Amino acid sequence: MSGAAAEPTFIKAVLALGSNLGERNDTLCAAVAELVDRPEVRLRNVSPVVQTKPVGGPSGQPEFLNMVLEIETSLPPYALLEHCQAVENLHLRVREVRWGARTLDVDIITYGGLRSDDERLTLPHPRAAERAFVLCPWALMDPQAVLNGEPVPALAANAPDFAGVDYFADDDGFHVSAES
Repeated sequence: MSGAAAEPTFIKAVLALGSNLGERNDTLCAAVAELVDRPEVRLRNVSPVVQTKPVGGPSGQPEFLNMVLEIETSLPPYALLEHCQAVENLHLRVREVRWGARTLDVDIITYGGLRSDDERLTLPHPRAAERAFVLCPWALMDPQAVLNGEPVPALAANAPDFAGVDYFADDDGFHVSAES
């Protein structure tokens, strides 16, 4: 008796991308394509790109461009982490200084409802709930999003770095600054 292989189970995940070295926008665009350029990863939604002041790390860094993706994936969590790191490596990501300047950073913010305190992969991301550079684009992408039981837009508005977020204009001319 032969049967068709079972369809893999896809899990919703949220990824945050950032870049503050090189051609930042081009890097983010390429990274989105590379992240979803395999059958185990499906793009569901993409946030607008925001420009943000660096948080933590050495002073004098260039500003970041940040965005958030919602994907569905059949990759297990650690395989997704390895895939994200492989995409970072394609863009010559260097890990010399914690929170230092980088060509590309890809973080897994959520993976379904999975909670993990593992040193290699903590889920949900341990600092996402206090980082406007993640929360603001996520709220723009999905105003109904919830993180740790809290609405993402409310978390964004209360994040310490909220004033350092600037929303770029899209093709429809949308532009608003966090200071507005």
